[in-house]
Amino acid sequence: MNVIAPIRPKISPEEQARRKAAVDAARASVRLEGFIVSPFTEELYSRFIEGEITVKELGAKIRSHYTP
Repeated sequence: MNVIAPIRPKISPEEQARRKAAVDAARASVRLEGFIVSPFTEELYSRFIEGEITVKELGAKIRSHYTP
């Protein structure tokens, strides 16, 4: 079955910078706890920064991946 992804407008450089700052803070928080961010989550972070997914989708995908 093919799933068609919604078309999202390109986000501004300012929004990308804001998203990158949020992701950097999340990474720092994880490191302070003694962990590292997985490659799976890093890929989602990149998609979020680029505007491919929303913060709501980011959280849902992470929870779905790590919830048994």
